[in-house]
Amino acid sequence: MYEQNSSSSSSSTATAAAESALWSVSRERGERSRPSAAQRLHNLTSASATTSSSSSSTALPMPQNIFTNPSIQPSSVVNLSHSTDVVIGPMTQYQGPVSIYYMDASMEAHAMQTAAGINSSSSSNLRRDSSPSKRLTRNTILLITLILLVLATALIVLYVELNRPRSEAANKAIYFGNTYDHDTFPNLGNGHLVIDRIQWGASTNVRPLTVPLRRPIPYVLITHIGVQSIPCSNVYKCSIKMRTIQDAAVAEKILPDIQSNFYVSDEGNIYVGRGWDWANTYANHTLAITFMGDYGRYAPTAKQLEGVQFLLAHAVANQQLEVDYKLVAQNQTKSSKSPGINVYREIRKWPHFYGCGMDETPACGSELGMTRDSWDAKQ
Repeated sequence: MYEQNSSSSSSSTATAAAESALWSVSRERGERSRPSAAQRLHNLTSASATTSSSSSSTALPMPQNIFTNPSIQPSSVVNLSHSTDVVIGPMTQYQGPVSIYYMDASMEAHAMQTAAGINSSSSSNLRRDSSPSKRLTRNTILLITLILLVLATALIVLYVELNRPRSEAANKAIYFGNTYDHDTFPNLGNGHLVIDRIQWGASTNVRPLTVPLRRPIPYVLITHIGVQSIPCSNVYKCSIKMRTIQDAAVAEKILPDIQSNFYVSDEGNIYVGRGWDWANTYANHTLAITFMGDYGRYAPTAKQLEGVQFLLAHAVANQQLEVDYKLVAQNQTKSSKSPGINVYREIRKWPHFYGCGMDETPACGSELGMTRDSWDAKQ
């Protein structure tokens, strides 16, 4: 009993000494480098493994310089073997489940890096949050700049168009032969084109004309196609109509070519028939102009009437017509409904209209020795 107590007392003394030495050494070395948790656990395990609390344990002699020499490890101070229930340091008991979290230096560094990553992520999120607003501002500036450029361009184009000279076409020389450049149509002014025979596709397989037209011409004869002919409104349709008229004149009426000198379409363009050089099929001493349609049923357009007036003004200016020429309708020279009541009503208002052959007035062309048969020569 005494020996056991003595042994227990010796064990307790040795344990206390080891603990004191361990903490003393730890405090002395802790200023330089604090041991890791794994090293502290190893030291405690080594101390426990070498300490014995049984009756057969034997305490080794303790070095005298353990407290003064820090290089001596605690494992060489106490050696316990075959001992149980040895506790070094304070012991805490918990009633219930206990969770122990262990973190070494690497885990702590990882946690610090994670925290730093969160901070950088937050700052990058802030940058991303601010970037859309910057992009929005930049896109708005670009859009406003583009709109201003478009408006400036539109204003420049409008200014150029408004200040462009309009008299170029009117002052351009007029040619009735195939002598103009690039197959473009001559212009009588105000958009009235002159469509030559080659442009509307006149047939060249016709008999040559033999009666020349004497100039300056004293009379202008106005006719229309009639026979319920629908007025044409573009170059394509009017060219087809011109070829149809020519074919009918040659095949059905046994004429050498199309009847009139010029034809005027609903859109105000002038189509060349026999032209300036050859007499028409109605009468010599006349310039025959035909409205392309039935104007007993249809009314002539303002562009169509203007096109005829532009053609007559050009003829006078170029000495094709006499300055005091006489304008007559075909129904004044023979029994006919041509040029239609609607055209006749209009040309009666023109200054060169000559009221011959009606209401006991002299026959048209009587001053030139012409008779009624002269107005239907069939040539």
